[in-house]
Amino acid sequence: MTSRSVVTLGGGHGLYAMLRALRTLARRAEVDVTAVVTVADDGGSSGRLRRDNPGILPPGDLRMALAALADDGPDGTLWANTFQHRFSGEGALAGHPVGNLVLAGLGEVLGDPIATLDAAGRMLGCRGRVLPMSCQPLTIVGEVAGLDDQPDTVRRIRGQVAVAATPGQVRSVSLEPADAVGCDEAVQAISTADLVILGPGSWFTSVLPHLLVPGLREALIGTAAHRLLVLNLVPQPGETEGFSPEQHLDVISEHAPDFRADTVLADPAAVPNRSRLTSAVRHWNGELWTRTVAAEGKPEQHDPDALANVLDELLTALPPGGRTRSGNPTSATTG
Repeated sequence: MTSRSVVTLGGGHGLYAMLRALRTLARRAEVDVTAVVTVADDGGSSGRLRRDNPGILPPGDLRMALAALADDGPDGTLWANTFQHRFSGEGALAGHPVGNLVLAGLGEVLGDPIATLDAAGRMLGCRGRVLPMSCQPLTIVGEVAGLDDQPDTVRRIRGQVAVAATPGQVRSVSLEPADAVGCDEAVQAISTADLVILGPGSWFTSVLPHLLVPGLREALIGTAAHRLLVLNLVPQPGETEGFSPEQHLDVISEHAPDFRADTVLADPAAVPNRSRLTSAVRHWNGELWTRTVAAEGKPEQHDPDALANVLDELLTALPPGGRTRSGNPTSATTG
């Protein structure tokens, strides 16, 4: 397989699993990996650092992406484990992962979030680059129904944690500021990629935000890359509880009507009605791939090795430039 450029967008544990899969490909094939990471986290250590240091990018999801791409030799493994290690006890450091503090400190020394992430990437020997979706911290705002005795009344709630944990039904999300500028390097990476991956992850707080930043949305719509959407394995309480797989596609179309995925990947165990999902994907002029990608014994988690095999299959099927005129890989098949 010739050298391919892959950009994956997301945050949290979903992006971590995808990056572990891509790291595997980067070891055994010519694959250039770029992670574009959400910067709207306001919980835990990231939330504390945002409150103490206004203007700082929340480091939690960025830290996890760096750790996922770290070299698997002794030094890379040591640094990755150290970055992920949380201080214990009850003092000021309690609960902070080491990597969050390192990124915060590097940011103050270097004064540039891109230089900060590149420096951290060299420290961990990362097999790929980690970029923020925007160089300014963002806030997620959700329109949520069912928060009181009037189930149809829609309330506005602010913050990633509040939206992710809401007991109501999330109807839509937006970002503050609404005109946030997409990271130039991320926009360029998407525009020149062979394959762009969106998902898996928290749908409203890790996946959709990338389509709400104007520059990223335009790049995702206009890129010649093949666009892969990876569906989650189980509904997420507080975000997508009760959603069918095809409703996840509907939500994306409602937030970004011009976006289309060329391939949608779903685990067959997570698709109760294959014909409905196939129809929804075909409405995008896309193709549904069903592959077993859940971890054995952990049906809610993606298996990085299984993901790596599917990505290898897809990349092998892609012609130069990412897409055929129809938008699908030349030799891709459903399964």
